Amino acid sequence: MWWIYALLSALFAALTAVLAKIGIKGVDSNLATAVRTVVILVLAWGIVYFRGGLEQVHTLTRTNLLFLGLSGLATGLSWIFYFRALQLGKVSQVAPVDKLSVALAILLSVVFLGEQLTWQAGIGAGLIIVGTLVLIWG
Repeated sequence: MWWIYALLSALFAALTAVLAKIGIKGVDSNLATAVRTVVILVLAWGIVYFRGGLEQVHTLTRTNLLFLGLSGLATGLSWIFYFRALQLGKVSQVAPVDKLSVALAILLSVVFLGEQLTWQAGIGAGLIIVGTLVLIWG
């Protein structure tokens, strides 16, 4: 079932790039990121509220909060740089470079999480890197 969510994530990430490129026209990229963040904030807390998740807030540990906070910081910086790149470049160039995060995530999962690097994951990451280079310099 995880792959359905992953495909939906990819679909909405693709829509994000196209919709953002249209929406950012003539607007400061940081302001655009702030507007997007407010929408996401309302959506995320709305989902938590309507699914009854607020009762679980007390179960968050310091470690949870620290790493979720760091993840949020990384996400925020990613969005700020992504929107600026979209403002300056073409979606067809910015999106593939942004998706290098997949290859980087594979590498970081091996280094920091001790996950096994299978030959399939290694080849896949390599193909992502090569594909990105073809798309932006081809």
